[in-house]
Amino acid sequence: MNSPKTEASPPPQSDEELIRQVLAGEIDRFSVLIGRHQVRVTGLVRRYMRSDTDAEEAIQLVFIKAFHKLEGWRRQSPFEHWLCRIALRVCLDKLRSRKRCPELLFSELSAEEEDWLKNAQSCPDEVGTESAAARELVWRAFEELSPRNRLVLDLFEIQGKRGAEISQLMQCSQLAVKMRLFRARRELKKILKKLVSAIELPCGKSAFLGTDGSRKKGYEKERSY
Repeated sequence: MNSPKTEASPPPQSDEELIRQVLAGEIDRFSVLIGRHQVRVTGLVRRYMRSDTDAEEAIQLVFIKAFHKLEGWRRQSPFEHWLCRIALRVCLDKLRSRKRCPELLFSELSAEEEDWLKNAQSCPDEVGTESAAARELVWRAFEELSPRNRLVLDLFEIQGKRGAEISQLMQCSQLAVKMRLFRARRELKKILKKLVSAIELPCGKSAFLGTDGSRKKGYEKERSY
């Protein structure tokens, strides 16, 4: 006896088809888009929002903004890329609204982080950069960057994206990306210098102070920025 034939499942609808349905009034179809792209948006947002509360608020805001701006998607690029640009702008706005407290960079170091910095001062060629303390110090410094500088440096140096892709995500020219990278690296260097100079060595002298208490040449105090 022949077994009954099973009907093949229909192929999943494309993002464009779902968007067309949402714009036609089938609002519930937007939940399918959320389910399809939530992992990508969540991963992107959590790169910049370390607080669970901030991350959840940002993720919700991304999809709310996407829903209200759905007519603005022009199909020149995949819907996911358009959604990621919205996510980056939401993160940027949240970072800008957060009151920066540079003193926390120096006051909440763990013992392991302080030890790593002291070893880096005394034996810079012998310290590893793969330790948890080293990675945490880098993230501390990253969090003190101005929002746009942090964004472009993360996209380029950590996520490995190229200039053309970054310019699309940040909606600026590739020349602007290049200039922003230059400024971001300069700002990061200043932050790291301040971080290292804030650590007291066992003798009670700062890493960049001479024996007479004066600041060593080449390490004059940076102006506020």
